[in-house]
Amino acid sequence: MRLSTLNPHPHSSPAIRKTSSTSRLGRLRARLWKDRYLLLLGLPGIAYFLIYRYVPMAGLYMAFIDYSPFQGIAGSEWAGLKHFARIFEDPEIVQVLWNTLSISFLQIVFAFPVPIVLALMLNELRNQVYKRIVQSVIYLPHFLSWVVVIGICTIFLKGNGVVNDLLKQGFGLAQPVPFLTDPSYFKPIVILQVIWKEAGWGTILFLAALAGVSPQLYEAAVIDGAGRFRQMWHITLPAIRNTIVILLILRLGHVMDAGYEQIFLLLNPFNMEIGNILDTYVFFKGIGQSDYSFATAVGLFKGAVGLGLVLSANYIAKKLGDDGVF
Repeated sequence: MRLSTLNPHPHSSPAIRKTSSTSRLGRLRARLWKDRYLLLLGLPGIAYFLIYRYVPMAGLYMAFIDYSPFQGIAGSEWAGLKHFARIFEDPEIVQVLWNTLSISFLQIVFAFPVPIVLALMLNELRNQVYKRIVQSVIYLPHFLSWVVVIGICTIFLKGNGVVNDLLKQGFGLAQPVPFLTDPSYFKPIVILQVIWKEAGWGTILFLAALAGVSPQLYEAAVIDGAGRFRQMWHITLPAIRNTIVILLILRLGHVMDAGYEQIFLLLNPFNMEIGNILDTYVFFKGIGQSDYSFATAVGLFKGAVGLGLVLSANYIAKKLGDDGVF
């Protein structure tokens, strides 16, 4: 007796497989038509990512050629991994990488927790009018450009600025403190600027997560005798734990981006050694000297490192019991 008779498989028939694929295609079309308004609503966002995120990725080919604007991409000679090797051959790159990583990790350690603390504090406010006023005030710096922020900082911290005048009048300092030229002040100023500008805006996601916490949990905790701190530790923080993990993973993906515009505007000949990060290094070495292939190679290297950090952090988060990003 033939094997097909002993163990028949209806789906092995080509006609049946074609019918099955046709039915799946029909269901997909029906679902797309059902969700047509939602898809239409998301079309601008999809178009943005396609035009400004995916299409420019074709330019990464320049990292593997000796690009010349006169010969174009097609006419430029193949260089292989030469420009990637140059990243590690330059003696300055070690200091630049250290500056980038140190500033990024200082931001993670000191700036990342501030929105969490602010969200917890705002969540404890019972006066809704006062709460909205505080939220609006701490959100406002986010809408200022870095040019404005650096300009305000320069006015306050320059030699004859407000801060030095206060120090002179209050503490009798004979010489002004060189906040903007002394390299030891560079990183603290960068971190404080990031906190002032972005901390308020960062509370939005945490407050949204806290809005979903059931009030009954707090009522039960009060009945059990838990104070405000205990409620915050056992109810509020666990409620936003997954949000914290996801945002931390995404932040690690930008660990090689220490803030180009902010750093560039703060740089001067006195703090260049400690403040020159990977992005400004690319600008001075790559764009400033028209070495586009080298600049593209550094950008691709940054992206690869960021992707590796995101995948590693996501894997660790899942191992520890959190959902992760994907």
